[in-house]
Amino acid sequence: MKSHTFRMDQTMADSKQRWWKQLGPGLVTGAADDDPSGIATYSQAGAAFRFDILWTLLLCFPLMFAIQAISARIGRTTGNGLASTLQKNYHKSLFYIVILPMFVANVINIGADLAAMGDSAALLLHVHERIWLVAGFGVFCALCMVLVPYQRYASVLKWLTLSLFAYVVVMISIKVPWAQVLRTTVLPPLRWENKYMTTVVAVFGTTISPYLFFWQSSQEVEEIQQRADRDALIDAPHQHQAAFSRIRSDTLAGMAFSTLIAYCIVVATACTLNAHGITDIKSTAQAAQALKPFAGEAAFALFACGIIGTGLLGVPILAASASYGIAGTLDWPNSLSHRALAARRFYGLIVFAIAVGVLMNVVHIDPMTALFWSAVINGVVAVPAMVVIMLIASNDRIMGDFAVPRHLEILGWLATAVMLVAVVAMFVLMAL
Repeated sequence: MKSHTFRMDQTMADSKQRWWKQLGPGLVTGAADDDPSGIATYSQAGAAFRFDILWTLLLCFPLMFAIQAISARIGRTTGNGLASTLQKNYHKSLFYIVILPMFVANVINIGADLAAMGDSAALLLHVHERIWLVAGFGVFCALCMVLVPYQRYASVLKWLTLSLFAYVVVMISIKVPWAQVLRTTVLPPLRWENKYMTTVVAVFGTTISPYLFFWQSSQEVEEIQQRADRDALIDAPHQHQAAFSRIRSDTLAGMAFSTLIAYCIVVATACTLNAHGITDIKSTAQAAQALKPFAGEAAFALFACGIIGTGLLGVPILAASASYGIAGTLDWPNSLSHRALAARRFYGLIVFAIAVGVLMNVVHIDPMTALFWSAVINGVVAVPAMVVIMLIASNDRIMGDFAVPRHLEILGWLATAVMLVAVVAMFVLMAL
């Protein structure tokens, strides 16, 4: 009997281990979506509008799953990242329409994320001068990207996703009117205020971002290069069933995780800050500090630590995805599996992007202004990027027998249409 029980326990343990090992690009991408910039947006939404913005997360979940799963399938099928696929099959003008603006938006986002990390660390350490903390985080992220072997670093990124559970703990530690939360999520009130609509657009923009498309697609290619049992599906069609099953479960887990964390942040800030009359949050550090009187020292510390943890995840991914885009389009070696000397220009772009992000803080560029313009650029870039992704995904010449199935194609085009509406709404609101 004991032997039978031991075998069952061992089988369950092996099953859990296999499940964790299957999670990779999708999980890390989902967690990176909740970077400090995203946390700032969700904190602002919860503080300003209580639970009235939660419906956007419910709507975004299937849409972000679809576009990320499609991006992953393109990388796994062709053996090339999105930028390399664009370079080989489409006009070079897309470099100026999609790739270069994405690089600029990512650099601005890196600067804002580093600012949030520096502010949070300064609050935790009770110091006033944060620039050295910002520089330290920047140098640390750059050195890790350049010096740590890909497989080891991919594992580190995967474990860093657990830092986001800090926001689940924060939400659990406070009193939440769940009946009202769930009712408002499903049946939100109609509000046509300028600030509310701007926040809705901001949530869509921070949740469905171009850099995530390029990152997940490139990570599928990295996995092919690192693992002897994986080949591009164009060359090894017999692998497609296991590959697509893994991508589906990995991406579903990552996007569900991302949505859960965003939901927790909105609910936590709504139940603490908004409930006590604090409705205007200018930064993630301010959100963390404002939590302290209402949720306690532990909740404040967890919130601040979560910002640092997700920043250590988000900054390298922002820098790498920007570099994948530029290097892939210019047909430079572009893989984190390469040693730094073998892909000098690719790694040089990563270091450059992080260095400019640090420099933004040295010259005191306002992080919220940076976030605004990053959201504007990302929103504009997302639409043509998603259109091209959908065209690639349904192109038999590129995808062979593995063009995306009908349900994913419908969801992908729906996500593209939603982003187009969001961008148009953003410009209309800016003009008012």
